[in-house]
Amino acid sequence: MPLSPLEHDRRYGELDQVMRAYLGQPADDTPDRPSHALAAYLRQTWHDRPWALAVAERQLREYAGNPPGRLRLRLGEFYAVPDVGIPESEIQQWLYCLADHIKHSVETGQAPPPAAPATHWEWHARFPELGQFLGGWFSQDMPDEFDDHDAAVDDYRNSTDPQLVARLVGEVHELLTLGLDESDHALALAELGMEVDPPSPYSPSGWLALVAGQLAVPRAEDRPGAGTALE
Repeated sequence: MPLSPLEHDRRYGELDQVMRAYLGQPADDTPDRPSHALAAYLRQTWHDRPWALAVAERQLREYAGNPPGRLRLRLGEFYAVPDVGIPESEIQQWLYCLADHIKHSVETGQAPPPAAPATHWEWHARFPELGQFLGGWFSQDMPDEFDDHDAAVDDYRNSTDPQLVARLVGEVHELLTLGLDESDHALALAELGMEVDPPSPYSPSGWLALVAGQLAVPRAEDRPGAGTALE
């Protein structure tokens, strides 16, 4: 019987986050050195969900210690570890290696120092609302759906809860404080789902600053006292 969403998250939710961190990244962890992907997972998870590290360590060990058979995987009764480029015979030891690195990080308090996101997973984990905005409103279909970039921004504002809009503004400001050059800003936009260029004459960072300024001004109906009749 396939796993229910609740059962999946209870048994494999954080394991799945660790596996997603390897999307597009080599699983080249060794007992002496975590991979680029695992370092990114540790950096972001220490930042916003430090309690989840212990969950990840436990779920990795439990899965490695009780690997599912092919039939149960086919029936959907177990989480299927995605293909990370490691032979099936080596997956178990690799999972134990990840668990050991996470355990060491938790027990020693050692975490990768703050830095700009280094992987696709880390970009989206750190800037979730910005990823939603760029991927949802600035895909390659944007020119067919909106007259211009400003129209897309207005549609996002008019269809999104003001609290999420405020969160997006905060994420844009955080991104702009990372000290990236324009090529890295362009890479960030692409990693977060933007498939069209910023409007002329703006650079990637200049357009992000413009968007933050536009969205920081609340709609008339969202301002305090809006809609209240005067006495």
